Parts: sequence; C-alpha cells; structure tokens
Amino acid sequence: MPLKQGGLAGLATDPEAFEDFYRRHFEAVTRFVARRTGDPHQVADLVAEVFLAVLDSCHTYRPKLGGETAWLYGVARNTVLGEWRRAARELRATGRIAGRRLLDADDVARLEERIDAEDAARRALAALAELPEGERAVLELVAVDQLTVPEAAAALGIRQGTARVRLHRARHTLRRVPGVTPAPAMDAVQ
Repeated sequence: MPLKQGGLAGLATDPEAFEDFYRRHFEAVTRFVARRTGDPHQVADLVAEVFLAVLDSCHTYRPKLGGETAWLYGVARNTVLGEWRRAARELRATGRIAGRRLLDADDVARLEERIDAEDAARRALAALAELPEGERAVLELVAVDQLTVPEAAAALGIRQGTARVRLHRARHTLRRVPGVTPAPAMDAVQ
C-alpha cells in the first residue's frame, strides 16, 4: 500500500513506515540493481545503499512530479551511477600503479634519505623560482648551462654589464637563503 500524499518525508523518523516501504519495494529495487550489476555481493551492497539514500533524501520527494516508485528508481539509478563512477576512479588509480613495483620498507627508507639529502637543492630551486626573470635567466645560463657572462648576455640580447649586475643580484639573493650555498663555480664567474 503506497504512503499517503507526501508521506515519504516521514520515512526517516518512522521506523514502521520505513519497514513497510522497504518490504514493498525491496524486490523491485533488487531487480533494478541486478539488471545493472552481475556481482551478487555488489547487488546486496547497492540495494542497501539505495535504502540508506532513501532515508537521507526522502524529504526531496515531490508527489506532483511522479509516484514513489519512480522517485525510488531515480534514487536507485543515482546510487548505481555513483558506484560506477567510484569504480571507474578506482580503476584509473589502479591503472596508474599497475606495472609498478610497490616499495618495501628498505626502498622507502633509501628514498627518504635521498629526499633529505636533496633538501638544500629543493630550497635553492624554490629560491631560484622567486628570482626576477632576468636574474634567473642569467644565472641559469651561467651556472647551469655553463656559458660565460658575455655568452649569456649575447643569448639574452642584453649588455655584458647588465648580465653581470643581474648575476651579482641573483647570487646575493641565493646566499641569503638558509642552507643554500651557491656553487663555487658560480662565485668564480665575474
């Protein structure tokens, strides 16, 4: 027997009304889910999720928009689609690690040591990223690409004096970063 007009809103607070609703619609919801899922465990889980969703959303039922069975199928459809989306995300995540060897404790410890050892380099790269573009460009060409100051100036289309000033400013900025010591080769460049 269907609930009286607007009666679905009471399902969340009336256990007897919910039990009656559940008993009337259990088979239909199970068939609906079973047509969309071949795993019996997943069917059982999804049917339970549908009825939990009914409790959460029974206040949204509007009798003028359709009967309670149509509304329930909408809840069931949204529940099944939500599961499909979750499974797709899980599959993508699993696919990203497929073929990769999982790390054991020794591997993790070695990587943590390496990460700790590279801390100064990470701070230097962060400081480098904060430099104005002109200073960073000269510094990269001289310190990383091993160009001379005149070559860096030519590559950037600036005067040698401008390149030297920018290099000096960049080195000065990097020296102020805690734990970052500019490479000796960079200091030797004039």
